[in-house]
Amino acid sequence: MENPAFCHHRLPIQTFSLLLFCTCFFIPAQSSLDTFLYGGCSQVKYTPGSQYESNLNSLLSSLVNSATYSAYNKFTIMGSSRQDVVYGLYQCRADLAMLDCATCVARAVTHLGPLCSQTCGGAVQLEGCFVKYDNASFIGVEDKTVVMKKCGPSNGYNEDEMSRRDAVLSGLNGAGGPYRVGGSEDVQGVAQCIGDLSMGQCQDCLTEAIRRLKAECGGAAFGDMFLAKCYARYSTSGAHFYAGPNHGKENIR
Repeated sequence: MENPAFCHHRLPIQTFSLLLFCTCFFIPAQSSLDTFLYGGCSQVKYTPGSQYESNLNSLLSSLVNSATYSAYNKFTIMGSSRQDVVYGLYQCRADLAMLDCATCVARAVTHLGPLCSQTCGGAVQLEGCFVKYDNASFIGVEDKTVVMKKCGPSNGYNEDEMSRRDAVLSGLNGAGGPYRVGGSEDVQGVAQCIGDLSMGQCQDCLTEAIRRLKAECGGAAFGDMFLAKCYARYSTSGAHFYAGPNHGKENIR
């Protein structure tokens, strides 16, 4: 039986007990940036009052402070021994204003407390940002594990609309950069990687997310495919809004 006094090194994502809160039906277009999408926690726990807890608190404070001036950052808090080291990062959606990014990251951190109480690793995805920490380094490591899939209803197969959907997703796949948006008439799409991936890793991750999205959501009115290090999403007929406040719209999705 593992001693909870410190956190053991392990593969971070595979040992997470992912708590997926997925509503697989139509979501109203007016959804806020701090809407909870999914979260997950490791099964290994640390002892309250331990050095790991102190380092974790320092890490989370660093993430919140950094989000006031940067849409992405990563940190490592060193300890006197290997089991006390904490790794963490956050990623805001790239079109957010800095105030919205900072607010989102702060809200994500407040979710981690009750969701992942005294666990050595945790992750939370909100509508506008992602936060993760762990005792094993995951930074710069590509991970295409599916952590959340959400497909909307099918209102009858519309060949023209699905052709535009496929063209938008193909455009996202072929575009450069870690954040990609596209649209055609009533179809919108968005894709993003976590900032710790190289461009090659990002492309590989998004290609897989888009492939799964097309295959598994079929003719759905909207679809979301979140992998551990990237996501791809689309909407048809105004089911979602993807532009953030500084893109001229007050509401997202």
